[in-house]
Amino acid sequence: MRLVIARCQVDYVGRLTAHLPMARRLLLMKADGSVLVHSDGGSYKPLNWMSPPCWMEEREAESAVSPESESVPDADPVPDAAAAPDSAVRLWVVTNKAGEELRITVEDIEHDSKHELGVDPGLVKDGVEAHLQELLAEHIVTLGEGYSLIRREYMTAIGPVDILCRDADGATVAVEIKRRGEIDGVEQLTRYLELLNRDPLLAPVAGVFAAQQIKPQARTLATDRGIRCVTLDYDALRGTDSAEFRLF
Repeated sequence: MRLVIARCQVDYVGRLTAHLPMARRLLLMKADGSVLVHSDGGSYKPLNWMSPPCWMEEREAESAVSPESESVPDADPVPDAAAAPDSAVRLWVVTNKAGEELRITVEDIEHDSKHELGVDPGLVKDGVEAHLQELLAEHIVTLGEGYSLIRREYMTAIGPVDILCRDADGATVAVEIKRRGEIDGVEQLTRYLELLNRDPLLAPVAGVFAAQQIKPQARTLATDRGIRCVTLDYDALRGTDSAEFRLF
């Protein structure tokens, strides 16, 4: 990653035009090609950016010439060696495959460094679907009294069912778990149920759509298809939402 702190002007030319007047800003050039322009405010959001695939090139830009130097025709030219390398105006143009441009006019650079960050392991979230699956398997009676676990990640020809279990009557139940329950999750469970119900050893197989939050459209579709919806309380499953020390 390249970090540049510079006094710059930024112009976006594409589906729309946007202009950032000359000011001191932080420019981030990432290994994936993306370029982000930040100020010292506005939280985490960049003022402007270009997403990959894109590429940056430096083009010629007119240097700022002071009026005094123009009025002295007989003045000796300043040798190149005496000119500070960061005094020249630079034009960095970032172009994407659609031909849109992020034009960064750099007047002065205060800092310019490159850093090798390596491969990022990614964000580990608490309460992701894998955690919910593990907790619900441990507390399968959350789905109802008499429920028992058959197994987690029950493999089918089109992918694994999150949880396969039996209800109090011994009937097979397939459970699809999501953090946020949407229509796509209901469709996924529907496909699993159609396949599982072809197995005479398992049929009839009922479905449970379990999530921390279920959108109304998903709930409506699930109900229409005979699938039961269960809202999961992550803290309660972890045992942290205890009522033992509550006054009410």
